[in-house]
Amino acid sequence: MNIKNLLILFYAILTFLSCGNKNTPTSSEKPNIIWITTEDISPQLGCYGYDYAHTPVLDQLAAEGVRYDNAIASAPVCAPARSSIITGMHQSSIGSHHMRCKGWFPAEFKYYPQYLREAGYFCTNDNKEDYNVTYNSAEIWDESGKNAHWRNRKETSQPFFAVFNFTGTHESATNKKEKHESIVKDLPKEIMIKPGEAPLPPYFPNTPIVQELWARYNNNITALDKYAENILIQLKEDGLEENTIIIFYSDHGAGIPIHKRWLYDSGLKVPFIVKAPEKYKNLIPHKHGNPTDELISFVDLAPTVLNLAGIPIPKNMQGRAFLGTNLSEEREFVYSSRDRMDERYDMQRSVRDKKYKYIRYYEFPKPFIQYMNTPEQGEIMQSIRSSYTNGTLPEAGVKLMALKKPVEELFDLEKDPQELNNLSENAEYKAILDKMRRAHMDWSVKIADAGLIPEPILREWETKYNKPIYNILRENDIPIDKIQEVALGSDINLFTKNLAHKNEVVRYWAATGIGNYAKTGSKDIFSKLNLLLTDEYPLVQVAAARAFCILDMESEGLKTLAAQLKNSNEWTRLNSALVLDEIGEKARPVIADMQSVMNDENKYVVRVANHALNQLQGTNNIVK
Repeated sequence: MNIKNLLILFYAILTFLSCGNKNTPTSSEKPNIIWITTEDISPQLGCYGYDYAHTPVLDQLAAEGVRYDNAIASAPVCAPARSSIITGMHQSSIGSHHMRCKGWFPAEFKYYPQYLREAGYFCTNDNKEDYNVTYNSAEIWDESGKNAHWRNRKETSQPFFAVFNFTGTHESATNKKEKHESIVKDLPKEIMIKPGEAPLPPYFPNTPIVQELWARYNNNITALDKYAENILIQLKEDGLEENTIIIFYSDHGAGIPIHKRWLYDSGLKVPFIVKAPEKYKNLIPHKHGNPTDELISFVDLAPTVLNLAGIPIPKNMQGRAFLGTNLSEEREFVYSSRDRMDERYDMQRSVRDKKYKYIRYYEFPKPFIQYMNTPEQGEIMQSIRSSYTNGTLPEAGVKLMALKKPVEELFDLEKDPQELNNLSENAEYKAILDKMRRAHMDWSVKIADAGLIPEPILREWETKYNKPIYNILRENDIPIDKIQEVALGSDINLFTKNLAHKNEVVRYWAATGIGNYAKTGSKDIFSKLNLLLTDEYPLVQVAAARAFCILDMESEGLKTLAAQLKNSNEWTRLNSALVLDEIGEKARPVIADMQSVMNDENKYVVRVANHALNQLQGTNNIVK
């Protein structure tokens, strides 16, 4: 080969190497990324076949982009869901699964905007954070607040990631008339619907007030559409349309009963739309203008944004990138969790594929609808309860008023999208049930589900070990498999055997299992439960005392429950109050003890004690 040919070959190789992967953005051509997020809505937009909210802007975004029909929140309530979004990790793996709990995120990990900033992005958040972990906002965002905007960056050539969050669809804007009116005040009357025009969900009573609030909910979504339009106008004004990928989604389902806080699709499935300009369409694996049934989870959002920016995905992130290059296979399952919602514990886990949904109720003796201060003050919930009392609640709603849940539920989402027909005891679906049940158990162990660790013990461990629960469960001898076995068990012998287990969480679940499943108590059971009344962990004492009370031995349990109302651990106090509320009339001898905590610094303790006292005394006292 002569010199000329060698030079040609050399420059060809050099050119090839300098180009790199054409599908991977270089530093000079990284896409801008905008998230338009909203609160508390299900996929009730025109582009999803819903004709009652007026959403032409979002509908056009979907027509020009990709509409995702299986976007599933990691939790059906804001703070835990936002925790998984900002970290790319399941909230129950990092101890941020309880509402308003301030989990402890491992210091060795970073939040996804930190990686973007390190890669040269200007990152803004307007304006809600609510990540349910202890954090420093300035370390995460260049700007976070009501004035945060991509326009504030010093160099217009700098790529940006900007979040805009609409709060006008929050449940408070449905329940509170004045707030709702402030949200829709600038909307033309002709595009707003009137009460009664939109069909109600099948489990709602058809009453004037429910129709009114349902109309408010729909009209708030119309206001959201105008909000999205303003952002898109600004993008066009700045000449950035051809350099910006737009993603729209909601933080969980509708902010109304049997939606928000529930693991049905009504609480978990969200609208999700992606639109990329022509130069970045190669980063979207689906054809623009077409919908997709790909399953995506909130834990996928962080790795997806990083992948779009060409940033390596950290190994601690538990989701998968669904946009960008070098994508892995689509996921088979998505997983979601419900834990303490405000003052009420109700550990639930769900597994969903494209056809079936499985829900495991760890605390099945509790009713579907526990009394919670916030939703009970809403007029839809009040109407549900009054309609149930007078016999006018639709059959689909009556099911949800049961005082006790099944241990498991299984739904065929294609045949039963409203999830009204539980197939878990149908022999024809046994293979599906076994598959979904196993998927749940495997996921629980894989992520070391911290929901299995009761909140008082979880927080005590973090103090004891001076580490986040994520690290504790991986660096210490914690028998996760045994904890899961006992927590999911139904065998009295299994529970009895483990009442003396060396691990306090196993003992807790064993005592809880006795209370859940035992019809009567044997001498052996009572003897072992009695030892737990002086357990080193107060919450184990509470679980044992509950079992005594349920087995009509409340004289053995009430003294312990009353004492733990004064425990220094606020979550132990809450658990004790919850048991006293649960046992109803049996708690009458300790009324004075419950009255003594009505000024507790934890508002949730006050709420539960107040509800128990109202039930026992026939009062209707209201607390915040």
